[in-house]
Amino acid sequence: MNTTMHALPLTRAALQQGMDDGLHAGAQLFATLQGAPAADLSLGLARPTDSPPTAMRSDTLMLWLSAGKPATAAAIGMLVDRGLLAFDDLVARHLPEFGQNGKDVITVRHLLTHTAGIRGLDTAYPFATWEETLAKIFAMRLERDWIPGQRAGYHTHTTWYVLGELINRLTGVAHDRWIHEHLFEPLGMRDTWLALTPERYREYGVRIGTLMNTAVSPPVPMMNLDTELGASRPRPSGSCRGPARDLVRLYEMLRRGGELEGVRILRDETARLMTSRQRVGMLDATFRQIIDWGLGVILNSSHYGPGIPYQFGPDASRETFGHGGSQSSTGFCDPARGLAAALVFNGCPGEAAHDRRLRAVLQALYADLFPEVTRG
Repeated sequence: MNTTMHALPLTRAALQQGMDDGLHAGAQLFATLQGAPAADLSLGLARPTDSPPTAMRSDTLMLWLSAGKPATAAAIGMLVDRGLLAFDDLVARHLPEFGQNGKDVITVRHLLTHTAGIRGLDTAYPFATWEETLAKIFAMRLERDWIPGQRAGYHTHTTWYVLGELINRLTGVAHDRWIHEHLFEPLGMRDTWLALTPERYREYGVRIGTLMNTAVSPPVPMMNLDTELGASRPRPSGSCRGPARDLVRLYEMLRRGGELEGVRILRDETARLMTSRQRVGMLDATFRQIIDWGLGVILNSSHYGPGIPYQFGPDASRETFGHGGSQSSTGFCDPARGLAAALVFNGCPGEAAHDRRLRAVLQALYADLFPEVTRG
């Protein structure tokens, strides 16, 4: 396989502009074209509050937040392939406690397409235990006038705890360990974790980057996320951390129909279901925009109009799928271009500033990689 690494002058400039503007202190970007490494950038500082500050490297572990959600979705797909559940199973069939207060009609598909109707809950992360959080979710009521499957709204955390608990019970293994052993390790994502033991956290040391709140001056670390406690508590909705290059391997597997380098993770049909439109033309009550969804991934929805958040840049093909992390990161695959990419900023500057920054960097990335297409 030929490897052609691109210099990415426009992308570098866009990333540097964000640093100059104080939106982030550092960033990682990794991309492949038709499976071959094409871009590997590490700029700025990974731990800006260290003395002296620690530089960003390609092997720095950054928190992906919700950009890690597709890993949990892929793990659920693996259980479907093994016959342990089906996407249209009622969740209460496997978790009877979940069926309280009208939730007995919610299916696994509803969880993955954000149509379940149980969005609002303070999970008290990372201080609440898994059991405490799950008990609160089991006791929740459906949102008023919400019929699962007929309304949509992004569920930031709640349904992802339920997906994690499905993995716990159906495999008999803690979901964070099962995902690492059965998904991350086979894919070569050995530095990616949903949770780190205190010992492993200390072993990584300065390789663990710090996510900063750059919406305030001076910037401060995001509360409790990159601490030993925060890193030790799995949250299937947002606790994945690893180098950007690892996240690309997940998308490369999906681009190839569930297989990577001779290792089959998902059946081709399951990978296709995950990454094709399963929720179409529905207004998302959280984002207040029409956004199409696969099973655990966002589909390019820019054709519905400008201003849709967490998209993949103006030049991405309509088939592009992926997922963003709150004000900080994105991973995606553009199958029409043979592109898989991950981009992680270590600064959270607010939704509007992040959206402008993300669009600018992704537009520059496409211009660097596909000048014949984007030259206009």
